[in-house]
Amino acid sequence: MTTDWTHGYRDASTCKTLSEQIRAISEKPVTLMEVCGTHTVSIFKHGIRSLLPPHIRLLSGPGCPVCVTPTADIDAVITLAGQPDTIIATFGDLIRVPGSAGSLQNKRAGGADVRVVYSVMDALDLAMKNLTKRVVFAGVGFETTAPTVAAAILEADRLRLFNFFVYSAHKLTPPAVAAVMGEAESKVDGLILPGHVAAMTGADYFRDAMVSTCRPGVVTGFEPVDLLLGIAELVRAVESGKTGIFNAYERAVTPSGNAGAMALMNRVFTVADSRWRGIGVIPGSGLSIAESFKPFDAAHAFDLGPATAVDPPGCSCGDILTGKSLPPSCPLFKKACTPAHPVGPCMVSGEGTCAAYYHYGV
Repeated sequence: MTTDWTHGYRDASTCKTLSEQIRAISEKPVTLMEVCGTHTVSIFKHGIRSLLPPHIRLLSGPGCPVCVTPTADIDAVITLAGQPDTIIATFGDLIRVPGSAGSLQNKRAGGADVRVVYSVMDALDLAMKNLTKRVVFAGVGFETTAPTVAAAILEADRLRLFNFFVYSAHKLTPPAVAAVMGEAESKVDGLILPGHVAAMTGADYFRDAMVSTCRPGVVTGFEPVDLLLGIAELVRAVESGKTGIFNAYERAVTPSGNAGAMALMNRVFTVADSRWRGIGVIPGSGLSIAESFKPFDAAHAFDLGPATAVDPPGCSCGDILTGKSLPPSCPLFKKACTPAHPVGPCMVSGEGTCAAYYHYGV
């Protein structure tokens, strides 16, 4: 982007100007997908849809890390919570996600030691303070959090802290983007790509995925002006037939990203095939702990075999994550499935599309 916006990133007049520019670019129907749960929530909170013309449609994609974690991985962590002398350390969103039979919250109510942490380093601290216990961190997230988990494993290795483990369900964003866009029924014209992931990886990280899908993608931030700038760039690209990567978040994202953080991630993890809720197995889309750090791999240490599990019956979370349907079309939405009694993770997570629709409506 070459425009220098000197107003605040929530400035109403700037947003109005951008809205008018978007309307002036084209009247052709355009469908865009945000590939980030934080974008989804921000779009709802700031009323971005109300600033767009009706021919521009926004869909939510597989950008909520808790939401894309399949039931089998939830079950695996719940199984670990049932082991003796074991502490499960997890982010708050994950504790209420239903598995095949209950949740971590249910396990904790039954006496299991399940603790909510705010960072993986909190889990490492738990391991140092509880040397007679095995502490397992539930590693769920994308390229944003994986480097910090890698740093914790390296620190545990340095300290010879062999009561610290990570269950890795980490995932990589570009393969999922390519998989969703590659589906025959996909009608998405352009992608709003996650700014915080790109701050780590660099904007160029998404280039191959966008080339393979023959669509434009824009990296942008989370404030109203950020989002409208990104949408304007995408609509302009679709109108002119351009594909590739555009960076509308240059104040935080460079082409190459944080080389040090990515080096940590690549040192500790290896790329592996991974199952995504609603999509299935995507080749090369996950991160498993490298052989040299296997002592810290919970799946290896606890001898967890490959697990399979079906998603809750009637739950449309998979279709919602791939943009095939919207939450109000799910028969469980606001009925059997609410934030107080969620059926699927899209209603649990603060970044979930169903939770955003529930709290903010359309």
